[in-house]
Amino acid sequence: MTEDGTAVLYDTPEYPQLVFDHGAHLDAVNISAWFGTNKVLERVNLSMPPGVVTALIGPSGCGKSTFLRILNRMHERVPSAKLGGEVRLNGADIYAPDERITDTRRRIGMVFQKPNPFPTMSIAENVVAGLKLNGTKVARDARADLIEHSLSRAGLWLEVKDRLDTPGGSLSGGQQQRLCIARSLAVSPDVLLMDEPCSALDPASTRRIEQTILELKDEVTIVIVTHNMQQAARVSQQCAFFLAETGTPGGIVEAGATEQIFVSPRDPRTADYVLGRFG
Repeated sequence: MTEDGTAVLYDTPEYPQLVFDHGAHLDAVNISAWFGTNKVLERVNLSMPPGVVTALIGPSGCGKSTFLRILNRMHERVPSAKLGGEVRLNGADIYAPDERITDTRRRIGMVFQKPNPFPTMSIAENVVAGLKLNGTKVARDARADLIEHSLSRAGLWLEVKDRLDTPGGSLSGGQQQRLCIARSLAVSPDVLLMDEPCSALDPASTRRIEQTILELKDEVTIVIVTHNMQQAARVSQQCAFFLAETGTPGGIVEAGATEQIFVSPRDPRTADYVLGRFG
């Protein structure tokens, strides 16, 4: 942080002196995780700055999705789950005793692999559903503006503006995913987490979601899990490569600027993965 509170992104050859005065800084500090006695993550450290899309890459079973769920306190919903370390949002630990889970999940939103709009709710009702769940009231005259603004940010407004009263479940898969993004954005999150948001979508819908991610990155800090290396290269500016080798919990092998990870990785295991030699 600079003296006036702005977040300095990096001061490295990849990102020389880039500074953003908006967005939120998310930091994972020595994160370890268990399900029962099974340790699934070992001392993960990762800085996820504003103005940057961070892609979490790696083969299945290396802890990427678990790590993502830790970032907005979903991990603790599993009865056998345990956690060590801290997740800091703008310097404050979201797991501190005085931090409310509902506040954390409002500030750190999640978009899942499979679109999950409320099928019987209208498109408009879906957008504001998160506000109701959080107990946030919106004045009647502000509701329409909020719905339009959220759908516009998610790249969906022009496609649905004349049918806002139709069920959210009537939309195509790609439109449903963007509706879920709009629902997350309506509560004004600081961070948006995405767990393979395009894995079930056709190429055209995938392109539109990727375009939406790039349009949003300067407004909200974005962290995305993806198994698609081309997608990671297209949408992210920072990558973290996770790996769980035989008999060991998952962890980050290497993290850095996306171009560096794909063009000149420092660890041969990273090179083997991004070149498709395993995983």
